Amino acid sequence: MHVKKGDKVMVISGKDKGKQGVVLASYPKKDRILVEGINIVKKHAKPSQANPQGGILNQEAPIHVSNVMPLDPKSGEPTRVGYKVVDGKKVRVAKKSGETLDK
Repeated sequence: MHVKKGDKVMVISGKDKGKQGVVLASYPKKDRILVEGINIVKKHAKPSQANPQGGILNQEAPIHVSNVMPLDPKSGEPTRVGYKVVDGKKVRVAKKSGETLDK
């Protein structure tokens, strides 16, 4: 996948197009990611020990990984991802500026 947990991404299609957020979790087998504040859905919760009131909760739902692009660390614009081998390690590189995306 071209994005990882902790990456800052921009949504490029769908109802939240143009919004930015941080990747909270990734599900590579399903090609989906969970992004903070994106694709908010209402979930009906029964009263439980953790949530004695129950009710309707707002939470993020996963979106397809093709609907997001990582942000370039230099300019803050969405960019495509390339790969390079640096010091024997494969690292992700922003196509716009050439900056590495991996820490």
